[in-house]
Amino acid sequence: MARIKLVMPDRYAFSTRIPVRVTDVNYAGHLGNDSLLSILHEARMQFLGRMDCSEFDSCGKGLIMADAALVYRDEAFFGDTLEVSMAAQEFTRVGFDLYYRVRTERQEQDISIANARTHLVFFDYQSHKKSIVPDEFLARIAHLQGQTP
Repeated sequence: MARIKLVMPDRYAFSTRIPVRVTDVNYAGHLGNDSLLSILHEARMQFLGRMDCSEFDSCGKGLIMADAALVYRDEAFFGDTLEVSMAAQEFTRVGFDLYYRVRTERQEQDISIANARTHLVFFDYQSHKKSIVPDEFLARIAHLQGQTP
């Protein structure tokens, strides 16, 4: 089976720093794959919060994750601080892709830990159906990313 290949953005709209906790480390002594997904979730919540949004309320609609792709490039360890940079791209009628670049600095070296993409879909929790991307969300994300809506 071929490996997943992600074409990462050139620019990122938002970055946050998240430490690797001891509970994020697996039996092999490095960042576990389940913990990386949780770290991406934390970063996504901070990204949305910057736009005064959340997964439950993004301009009147919720967000659900339809899929995720993770490509590991190196190990991360307890004590590392991960810099997670994000960019939203490839908007559809009901969702968009959120790209994550995960890096750390160790011994004065910049180390690429992982690249990831999640596809987020707008969701109406009242009707339990997909929803069209709110215009206000498009405006907020364009402002955050320094683009015109």
